[in-house]
Amino acid sequence: MKILVVGAGAVGSLLGALLQEGGHSVLLVGRADHVTALQGQGLRVSGSRPRVVRVEAAVTIPPGNDADVVLVTTKTFGLAAATTELARALSPHPVLFLQNGLGILSVARNALRAGGWIDPAAYAVRGVNSIPATWVGPGEVREAGVGEVLLPVPSEAGPSAGAARLFRMLLAGARVPVEAVPEFEREVWRKALVNAAVNPVTAARGVTNGELLEDPLRTEALRLLGEGLAVARAVGFDFTSEEVTRDFERIVRATASNRSSMLQDLDRGRPTEIDAISGEILREAASHGLDLPATRAIVAEITARSSRAPPGPQPS
Repeated sequence: MKILVVGAGAVGSLLGALLQEGGHSVLLVGRADHVTALQGQGLRVSGSRPRVVRVEAAVTIPPGNDADVVLVTTKTFGLAAATTELARALSPHPVLFLQNGLGILSVARNALRAGGWIDPAAYAVRGVNSIPATWVGPGEVREAGVGEVLLPVPSEAGPSAGAARLFRMLLAGARVPVEAVPEFEREVWRKALVNAAVNPVTAARGVTNGELLEDPLRTEALRLLGEGLAVARAVGFDFTSEEVTRDFERIVRATASNRSSMLQDLDRGRPTEIDAISGEILREAASHGLDLPATRAIVAEITARSSRAPPGPQPS
């Protein structure tokens, strides 16, 4: 199968490498310095299984591209622009969106429609990714722990049921950990709660995920988790405090050596996804009359430290 990966940073490149190793033909679309390195030496994957994966790469979607399916792994703030460009370059095909944050599928469908697709709901699938990948430099990423991709079960995916089924088979066939889960929106919120606890603290304090298991960082992260939990309950998701704390600790342990995507963005002088994660939680809180002082403070801190978004979509 021919697979196009739009926004090939750490996550997109690693998933592309896994799919290439699974017997597929992958084209990674990413930044020029990364593409040049990939074209010259292949993708170096460090971590528990160091290797070099030869994979095609380009800085833009080539004219007449005949991909069978697409993975979009841009940052959330570049999602709309990248997806509109994709829709203008490619006829309707199944597309999997793996961004962090809330409201992703709505943004993606609107962008596909803006690019000319008549019925984007039949093709667009939202996934929840927890496979940790760290950007090392142009041409190199690191597998930084264990994770999985969650997809909606076809019976709950509505018009995109066929596309959801296809992506599950595609990822499983390439030995990418994947699971189709019921109550998918609940899982979206579960991931958002953990992200809102892990990413801002690791970014603001410059630490790896595993360092959040010890105080005072653990207390700071759990305060953010508790505020997000109050919003999730107001929206209608009946998480317990014990449940989300277990989620937090499980994910932090499984990705202990990982530098969160938000920390990587600050390290590289790039804008972060704070608005799509914690910012969305703050907006939802306001609509329910909830005040989140810890979340509000760390959003202000990360925003102040983030650079302004450069032109064009940014890879994840």
